[in-house]
Parts: sequence; C-alpha cells; structure tokens
Amino acid sequence: MYRVSASQCFSAHFAQTDSRAFLAVARCGTLSAAAASLNIGIATLSRRIDRLEAALKMPLFVRQQTGYQLTQDGKQLIDKAEAMEASALAFTAGAEVHATVSGRVCLATAENLASALILPALPKFIEQYPNLLIELVTDINTVNLHQRDADLAIRMVKPERGNINFRRLGTLGFGLYASGSYVEKRAARRNVDNFENDAFISWNEMQSHLAAAKWIERVLRGRPPAITTTSLSCQIAAATAGLGIAVLPHFLAANAGLICLAPDIGLDQPIYLVIQTDIAQSRRARVLADFLSDLVIENHDKLQGQTPA
Repeated sequence: MYRVSASQCFSAHFAQTDSRAFLAVARCGTLSAAAASLNIGIATLSRRIDRLEAALKMPLFVRQQTGYQLTQDGKQLIDKAEAMEASALAFTAGAEVHATVSGRVCLATAENLASALILPALPKFIEQYPNLLIELVTDINTVNLHQRDADLAIRMVKPERGNINFRRLGTLGFGLYASGSYVEKRAARRNVDNFENDAFISWNEMQSHLAAAKWIERVLRGRPPAITTTSLSCQIAAATAGLGIAVLPHFLAANAGLICLAPDIGLDQPIYLVIQTDIAQSRRARVLADFLSDLVIENHDKLQGQTPA
C-alpha cells in the first residue's frame, strides 16, 4: 500500500492547522515557553498541537514531565514547517515594502500609449502599490522634464540634453491601414500599388511637422488629402469610416480591426523611458519605471507590428 509521507500530509493540512504552533513547541521544548513566545494560552496551544496530530494521523511529540520531544515523524516535518514559515515571512515583508511605497509620481506620455497600453495594465500595479498616486499627463507637448513638469516620461524622441537618465525600451511600428470597405473598393481599381489614386487621411497644419504627415505629403504630390485631423483617435475613426488610408501605429490599428496595406513604410519610432536623474533612485519612481519597462518589453511584438510565432 502506498503510504503518504509526513511531509506531504503536513502540506495538505496546512490550511487547517498551525505550523507556527508546531515550530514553537519544537523549538522551546515546553508548552508554557512556546505559548509565551506565541502570546497565546497554554490550553489554546495544546489544542492546536492535538488538532495537527489528529489531522496528520501521527504523533509529533513525546509528552514527558520535562517537556515535549519530537518523534521521528515530527523531526521529518521541521524542514517543511520552516520553509512554510520563511515563505510566510517573505510574503509579509513584500507586502510591507509595497505598502511603504507612497507619494505622488507624474508620468508624461502620448495619449495613444496611455489609453491603449498603460491604463489597461495599471489596475494590477495600483493594487500592488495602493499608497502611490499616479498623475498621468498626455499633453506631452507642454511637458518639460527639465522644469520638473513630470518625473518620468515615455517618449518617441531621444533626449539630447538635461539632467535626465534614459534608455530605449522598444520600437513603435507604423504602417498603412484602411477599412475593409475601402480595401474592397480599392481592389476593383487598377494600379493600386503606387497609391496614386488613393485617398489619404492626413494631419492638420499644426501637426504638419509629424513624420506621418510628411510621408503622406510626399505620396500625394500636391493632391489634397481626403480629410485632416488633429489626433490619432480621429485618424482611426476616419479610417474605420472608409474615408481613406491612414498612417497608424500597428497596435492601435490592429485593435481597431483595420487592414494593413503596407507593414513597413520606414516610419518606425524608438520608445524611450526618460526619468529625472535626481529622483531615479527614489522608490516611487523606481517601481513605476520598472513597471513601464516590463510593460513595453512584454508587448514588444504587438508594438512593433510583428505577429508572434
């Protein structure tokens, strides 16, 4: 017959017994000393030991007038009980660390990254660090890290100056996208590869400096765009409505169900994490920086427009 080991039994009954009581008696040798160490009554401790032995169906101690001595089965459980104790202490310590991370930390980033990438993942982070207040700023054109407008930033342009630390996290890929209805109409035409007869969704004059706006301008060669907008959300809405082709980040276009007409048009942008040097080692900034780094790395393929194998 297969015999369940004492170690396996102890693990199975841990939820309904008290390993701390077992360890206290094993270490102290008497009920009175063990009860004092646990700050409980002797009768309560005795019941816990009896309950544990009944659950395991084996004696753990030899009761003597001079105290309690471990049986052979009891000795075999010491390592398991101490491992459980260590795990419990580590869990508590981790919770205390999370609870002590507090204060305000301001993150500046593009609205598309905030809405589609960062915010969906933020609840789990806030659950870990409930005392940390995140201030999210998406109007990054008005944010200056050198003037302490923000503590951290996710940017697509490499910083060139200032008292800041930065590192590249990944790549934001761009492609040409259109709706299914537009693609069907386009397929009925001839010479669709050069985009000469295509309608394009472009940017307002205020955003004419954007790489996407310049790319479209070169393709149109003097022809007017179908419509211009001032935000990526409107670009996606216009493309979804079938108004024409838009230059969009792969991960946003994929989420919107748009069809990719050209996956690589030479507009991919690096993603940088930027942080003020003087707060780079503060715990509140460090935990948010680590969260953002892990998030971008985990979504590498999605952001770059690659299909996972």
